[in-house]
Amino acid sequence: MSQQTVSSRGTPLTGGPPRHARHPGISLAVIVACQLMVVLDATVVFVALPKIQSSLHFSATGLSWVSNAYSLTFGGLLLLGGRAGDILGRRRVFVTGIAVFTLASLAGGFATSSAWLLAARAVQGGGAALAAPGALALITTNFAEGPERNRALSVFSATSSAGASVGLILGGVLTEYASWRWVLFVNVPVGAVVLLLAPMFLEETERHRGRLDVAGAVTSVTGMVALVYAFIRAADAGWGDTTTLLAIAAGVVLLAAFVVVEARAGQPVVPLRLFADRARAGAYLDMLLLAAGMFGMFFFLVQFLQNSLGFSPLKAGLAFLPMTGLLFGVARLAPRLVPRFGARRLMLTGLPVMLAGMFWLTRLTASSGYAEAVLGPLILFGLGAGVVFLPLTLTILSGVRREDSGAASGLLQTMQQVGGALGMAVLVSVFGTAGRHGGVVHGTAVAFVVATVFVAVALATTVVFVRPSAAR
Repeated sequence: MSQQTVSSRGTPLTGGPPRHARHPGISLAVIVACQLMVVLDATVVFVALPKIQSSLHFSATGLSWVSNAYSLTFGGLLLLGGRAGDILGRRRVFVTGIAVFTLASLAGGFATSSAWLLAARAVQGGGAALAAPGALALITTNFAEGPERNRALSVFSATSSAGASVGLILGGVLTEYASWRWVLFVNVPVGAVVLLLAPMFLEETERHRGRLDVAGAVTSVTGMVALVYAFIRAADAGWGDTTTLLAIAAGVVLLAAFVVVEARAGQPVVPLRLFADRARAGAYLDMLLLAAGMFGMFFFLVQFLQNSLGFSPLKAGLAFLPMTGLLFGVARLAPRLVPRFGARRLMLTGLPVMLAGMFWLTRLTASSGYAEAVLGPLILFGLGAGVVFLPLTLTILSGVRREDSGAASGLLQTMQQVGGALGMAVLVSVFGTAGRHGGVVHGTAVAFVVATVFVAVALATTVVFVRPSAAR
């Protein structure tokens, strides 16, 4: 999925109409490099997780924070980053975000403790949240409407779609032939080049008067962090643990405060009216649930492939190619399928295929091999996801008010990141409990049972909420 702009209303302060980039190739390369980095970093660490665990002494459940620390700050601050770009200028915020992201990557690569690495990953996510919303807006500023802009958008979209696959393979290559630290260090030279070229080749966007909804962003992020912490702690300490219960209570209170803040804010980071349409609300829930299952699948399968089947990091990354290749290929066909079959029908076709793939993974045992127990599920999941994601996006964005279009698309990306973090936390909790009684592979299989429930609920949500009259 591509990152989207997050617009706000206001009076223009500076800027002018979009014009031709002086050096369109360089301008596009700078924007695409940023996009690839922030999308890739959501998956590049997955293949490196076993090495990170042994190097920095993470627990089996605490290891999920390497991904969650990034996803929570990225998803939770994404809309605030978009609003900041509206007010301060997208190029300025874009450059600031890349600088933060690059420095955090450098710091994370030198980490000597788990706390150090997690802090760096959280700051990385914050930098991505500042940089990502401006990437698409900078294309509209720097490329004239028509064929030039269309070509730029095509390259941008292809880069976004390929990011997950590239991340898994690149993570495998760097971990196997260099060190896990290079999954972070690799961002440094790319970020440095982007920082050098962006002020030279990218035009600044129009600025608007407005306010930053800091209270909304803070309550949402801290509330989600508290809930994720509670689930992961419960995996080791149990649900009766006092700290676990306090974290759950804090999460609920903070998220309730977030709803109150958004209802009263003049320029909320999440306009609550976006959920008034039942089809859109259902599609947002679908996105959260599917991301929860997908991130969890990456997390547990990578460790199964390396720890149980003895795959090298590179071989583990390449093992996902059937899924990511099919997802990318089918997604390229989806724009032709939607006008013919409709969004709802495609969603109701793809979701059962994804469900079948996830259910297949629940059959994992200690004697399972890749060909008979992993390859088939990956193929099914890739086929189903390739069919589902475009119609899901169209359902979310169709019929949105002009002033809410940026927030609606930004919230879609937020649901992906936050859903992945929350879902992984739930699955880690299930894994920890089941693994204590039946072993690691049994815990993994039970985690996939819950992931299957996530996809099943997404299917039921589509049936109930995305009615034929609402299938855009």
